[in-house]
This record gives sequence, structure tokens and C-alpha cells, in this order.
Amino acid sequence: MTDQTNAAATAQTPVDGAVDSRTFPLRRTLVWLGIAGTSAALTFLVLRVTMRRPPPSDETTERIQALIDEANQLIKTLDEKKLP
Repeated sequence: MTDQTNAAATAQTPVDGAVDSRTFPLRRTLVWLGIAGTSAALTFLVLRVTMRRPPPSDETTERIQALIDEANQLIKTLDEKKLP
């Protein structure tokens, strides 16, 4: 019976490096804060990539826009010649 009492007392005594009952909630909180911080950083990076500006227009798009502007100018000139 003495062996069981000593074994129970030994099991309850904290050993160096053992988790103290006061530090366990702190460690758990720090783990959850780390998970939350990682999640926030990942969300930020995903949003930053998806909200990036479109690349500058290529030569074809610029040429089409120039042709549209030229056509609009010609239409305006023709309308001005018709009026008088």
C-alpha cells in the first residue's frame, strides 16, 4: 500500500520541463493566436493577388482603340460637313 501512495505522489509532482497548470492556457492561447495570424496573413496574400491591377494593355488593344478614336473623329467631321 505504501508503494501505491508513493507512486501517486510521484505522479503528481511536477518534473522539470513539465507543463504547469498555469502555463497551459497561455500556450494554448499562443497557439491559437499563431493560427489566427497565419490565417490573416494568408487571407491578405490571397486578396492582394486577386485584387492586382490588370497588366498594361498590349499593342493590339492600343491599335484597336486608336482605330476607334480615328473612326469617331471621321464621323464627327462628316457630321460637321452635313450641317451647313
